Amino acid sequence: MSSQTQPKSSGANIGFEQQLWAAADKMRGHMDPSEYKHVALGLIFLKYISDAFEEKFNELNDEPGADPEDRDEYLAENVFWVPKGARWNNIKANARSANIGKIIDEAMAEIEKENASLKGVLPKDYSRPALDKQRLGDLVDLISTISMKTQGQKDVLGRVYEYFLARFAGAEGKGGGEFYTPQSVVRLLVEMLEPYKGRIYDPCCGSGGMFVQSEKFVEEHGGRLGDISVYGQESNFTTWRLCKMNLAIRQIEGNIGPKNADTFHNDLHKDLKADYIIANPPFNISDWGGDRLRDDMRWKYGAPPAGNANYAWVQHIVHHLAPRGFAGFVLANGSMSSTTGGEGEIRQRLIEDDMVDCMVALPGQLFYSTQIPVCLWFLAKDRSNGLVKKSKLRDRRGEVLFIDARKLGFMADRTHKDFDPVKDISYIVDAYHSWRGEDVEHEVFKNGYQDIPGFCKSTPVEEIKEHGYVLTPGRYVGAEASEDDGVPFEEKMQHLTDKMAEQMVKAQDLDNEIRKQLARVGYEF
Repeated sequence: MSSQTQPKSSGANIGFEQQLWAAADKMRGHMDPSEYKHVALGLIFLKYISDAFEEKFNELNDEPGADPEDRDEYLAENVFWVPKGARWNNIKANARSANIGKIIDEAMAEIEKENASLKGVLPKDYSRPALDKQRLGDLVDLISTISMKTQGQKDVLGRVYEYFLARFAGAEGKGGGEFYTPQSVVRLLVEMLEPYKGRIYDPCCGSGGMFVQSEKFVEEHGGRLGDISVYGQESNFTTWRLCKMNLAIRQIEGNIGPKNADTFHNDLHKDLKADYIIANPPFNISDWGGDRLRDDMRWKYGAPPAGNANYAWVQHIVHHLAPRGFAGFVLANGSMSSTTGGEGEIRQRLIEDDMVDCMVALPGQLFYSTQIPVCLWFLAKDRSNGLVKKSKLRDRRGEVLFIDARKLGFMADRTHKDFDPVKDISYIVDAYHSWRGEDVEHEVFKNGYQDIPGFCKSTPVEEIKEHGYVLTPGRYVGAEASEDDGVPFEEKMQHLTDKMAEQMVKAQDLDNEIRKQLARVGYEF
């Protein structure tokens, strides 16, 4: 984020999200981040739908013959209907009331009652005695300063919501950030896959970040948002609710199922064949119930070990890919080389079936929830040709692109790394796209793909076979090329030898001087 400036009531100025977080965080008091998260995000959501409603209300009020209290006028334009008692003006007017918690709970219940898609989604426990009503009123006042009404600032609350998700993930640390994939990682996945048109699926969608970034990508590249359809599933009820609210704030219509459900044991999209699958599955899950799914039809390449779900996720993703589908997902680094429980054989069959398109090793410290080193897998159902937008891809069968991005990125704060959109993300993306046969703008690859020692290498499957079907990029890309300064090796070696002899003489002189000084004070060796 950019440097901070003084906040304005519109909330659109640079740095506003940080300042809002800092102010809201002070109000958190002794509440755990996991508890406060739902208090804050629920209110942000309520403010969003109320502002969107009010904007439409004012339009209808100014329109001759229109009735601003006609519910159908709002539903026709995908605007949530907000009953009078649930509108933000009422919440704000009662911020200092002892009953503010009850008023908010009733507002949430009324909104759910009037909008079927939100049924069972909104938090309704603001009246509980443990929630400090003075601090709750302070938070209402603070969120009241964010406005959605100014033209061209449609995404202000979406921005704040996304920023809060990221900060809560950081505040909760390991385990708490499970629902949140860092934005730069999501952006990298999306830009690698280029989901311009078709069905996008995330089998473990968390708070919906993959969908949000996919919609942004389409919008930024001149596509039509109606050209993509969103499908997802999430097992955790609380996170499923966050996703529903996140999509609603972004006005993204998505099918993430009527309820939360376990993807392996209750696949809500059994017949879906997706054009793009983007996911960040939970790493190394041991209690996924694999012993009850030994003969599942999804295990095309072999039954995954009951004690680790990594290759269950890989094969679930393959199962749901359309004939020309692409997939990009995050996994723990161990997935690239593991051999336990038959994982090595499954990986070998994936490679021999020509499914693996590209492997990317990521730097550490990117994720809030884990320090486990992670990588990105990119699969393609048909690598013989195909189209991405208007570019015809080249035949990539029999080879895999390896990218070692571990040296990229910068320290965003004391404990977390981030990717620069141009220096890092574009470098990785253009390496992959140029290798696929697309025209790119990056200086290094604008005249076509080339191997870069220490960074990327196009590798034939025969070479991967020689390495036991291990997919770790560092094994293939080699060492980074050192600069040639034009000095012959023999001359450099002679210089270093002379320098070392000189240092040894100096060390002996210093040793003699120390002995001499110690002898003067009566110390004997």
